Amino acid sequence: MRDHIPVVVQGTGRRARRAGLAGALWAAAELIVTAGVVVLLLVVHQVWWTNRQALAAARDEVHALERSWAQEPAVRPTPTPDPPSGEGATPAPEGAPEPAPEPKGEPGTGGEGGPGAGSGPGSDGSSAAGRGGEPPAREGSYAILRIPRLGVAVPVAQGIDKRSVLDKGYAGHYPGTAAPGARGNFALAGHRNTHGEPFRYINRLRAGDELIVDVRGERYTYVVGKVLAQTTERDTGVIAPVPRSSVRPDQGYTEPGAYITLTTCTPEYTSRYRLVVWGTLRR
Repeated sequence: MRDHIPVVVQGTGRRARRAGLAGALWAAAELIVTAGVVVLLLVVHQVWWTNRQALAAARDEVHALERSWAQEPAVRPTPTPDPPSGEGATPAPEGAPEPAPEPKGEPGTGGEGGPGAGSGPGSDGSSAAGRGGEPPAREGSYAILRIPRLGVAVPVAQGIDKRSVLDKGYAGHYPGTAAPGARGNFALAGHRNTHGEPFRYINRLRAGDELIVDVRGERYTYVVGKVLAQTTERDTGVIAPVPRSSVRPDQGYTEPGAYITLTTCTPEYTSRYRLVVWGTLRR
């Protein structure tokens, strides 16, 4: 009897190619999913985690300032003459956030970094410690901006550098602009989104709302007067000593005085335009 020899049928080349294609597609799908997860984690870190960190750190800084002021005797600075009036401050570009005492950088920032960097004396020749006083003794923040309508209390630091000031959840004092309570324009920038987002809801401010600035031994209360809902990032007039938009000349002020300016980005989660809030010192 003849033995039967089993015949082994190997897969065809077409079947092998299909298997290889399926493996490649599976690997590509895994890479896409992994990349998506990484991007999602980065977004969560940027929008949520950095916001929580900066907000907590800014609150701690406010409490630290309050404690230090309570432990130190108030020193009233010697007033200096008022600065000459007029406009003409020329701040220069977003993302790069010099000649002093001119204001520098763009008029505001949101969640993407501010115009200009560093610190310096006010345009009136006084420091940011108060009306013609000495420079802040504390490194970092030197004042607290309170916005009762929004429930905001944010530290104020010299300069508008992104890493050293704005990303900490602080409001940044534009170099070259007036000191708190002084004649001229006390101009501030702050993030609207991420990193504590202290200026997120300043679009809700209305005429008559209070903006309170506490410096050791002093309190200055400003009253919101005008809101410029949108202007360009290079509208330097909004932080001039007499704030007036150079893009929309019908917006702003015409007379010298003691002003406060808050600037941030708009619309939310973009840095295309600037939102500006102006106030005047309550006498």
